[in-house]
Amino acid sequence: MAQKKFIIEIEPAKEAKDGKPSMGPVYRSVFAKDGFPPPIEGLDSCWDIFRMSVEKYPDNPMLGRREIVNGKPGKYVWLTYKEVHDLVMKVGNSIRSCGIGEGGRCGIYGVNCPEWIMSMEACNAHGLYCVPLYDTLGAGAVEFIICHAEVTIAFVEEKKIPEVLKTFPNTTKYLRTIVSFGKVTPEQREEVERFGLTIYSWNEFLLLGVDKQFDLPVKKKSDICTIMYTSGTTGDPKGVMISNNSIVTLVAGVKCLLDSVNEGLNVKDVYLSYLPLAHVFDRVIEEYFINQGASIGFWRGDVKLLLEDIGELKPSIFCAVPRVLDRVYSGLTQKISSGGFLKHTLFNVAYSYKLHNMRKGHKHVEAAPLFDKIVFNKVKQALGGNVRLILSGAAPLATHVEAFLRVVACAYVLQGYGLTETCAGTFVSLPNEMDMLGTVGPPVPNVDVCLESVPEMAYDALSNTPRGEICVRGETLFSGYYKREDLT
Repeated sequence: MAQKKFIIEIEPAKEAKDGKPSMGPVYRSVFAKDGFPPPIEGLDSCWDIFRMSVEKYPDNPMLGRREIVNGKPGKYVWLTYKEVHDLVMKVGNSIRSCGIGEGGRCGIYGVNCPEWIMSMEACNAHGLYCVPLYDTLGAGAVEFIICHAEVTIAFVEEKKIPEVLKTFPNTTKYLRTIVSFGKVTPEQREEVERFGLTIYSWNEFLLLGVDKQFDLPVKKKSDICTIMYTSGTTGDPKGVMISNNSIVTLVAGVKCLLDSVNEGLNVKDVYLSYLPLAHVFDRVIEEYFINQGASIGFWRGDVKLLLEDIGELKPSIFCAVPRVLDRVYSGLTQKISSGGFLKHTLFNVAYSYKLHNMRKGHKHVEAAPLFDKIVFNKVKQALGGNVRLILSGAAPLATHVEAFLRVVACAYVLQGYGLTETCAGTFVSLPNEMDMLGTVGPPVPNVDVCLESVPEMAYDALSNTPRGEICVRGETLFSGYYKREDLT
């Protein structure tokens, strides 16, 4: 069988010259062989992504969270695109009432929830830099980011308010306003006011701009929409400046890629939002969902309750990091081995048969339809019953886990690779290609990539087994490190 080609060479390799190391050929996705996908018409900024979907799909469910009835979680309750838009306009007017305008820095701190997205969209509407704050970067990271980015207003999950108060008095030089995603205690109000700042509950804040109307500034593609702080292997976190253009270009590229393999999103698709919105991986996935008029349901913020939330939401697309998929894998294998001899044997036969057929080139839906019904359907139901695409990123997924899930989950399992600096997606494996097992696949169709030799590590980009530093070129790249020209 002729080998399929997923990349094309667009520039030849270069020998080492004038002290510059050698470089391998420059490659691009075969889906972009006639050029990168054109920008989506009318889409110049992240605000346009949301605004255009509100115009197209006003009544579609956009953001959902589980209703708590008598202390117990119930069904998902949804806000439509139009309802979210109306709230975003209120949030934006209230931000502007605080004297914060275009180019201002707005911090957002907390687990994913509808208020997170609304605060972010208000920043997009008014040309503010959205600056996610998160504590996984180590003690002192929240304080460092507030001071370094000169954040003047911060939207904060109720549970995280004490963490922000711990940064006083150092952050009070910049921070003027705190908005809780929920309520505020009298003690918190007293503490904040003692330092000359103002704190609002979510509902109080919405009333602030109620009788005010502020014009939205004109947004350009080159405008920065978010500063995402990344750990960096050494020293302080670095603020990665990401422009509107990077995100809208990536959205066009992801659309082109999924459409090319007949897996495009539609308005009926549902996404479970639990990976941190403070990271670029989840942020761009959610932007793509919004662009398609699809629905985003939020978890309850507890990893132990994740499978329960999945069962209720029934997502069609599930993004994960290897740690989560490892837990799914060990949970399933434990269940199988404790299921008695007959069940165990049936599972092994079904697994080997389906894997064999998939390796022969059959799509997962055609590889073993009978076994899918009688053996693997239970796994599918455990993931809600509707998942058709599982995307893993942030770290390598063990090959045996990926192979196992490709067979038993009755869904495509793809691995991706990228950096905050490349706006997440740079490489992603493709559906139905078992040869890509254990790899991150070819480049996405809006970047060019090559390897550059690293002589001091004996990496040679021109050897038979090329090795080197990955170089990426394209519109999705970041605009620089905030206040760190020296590192850019």
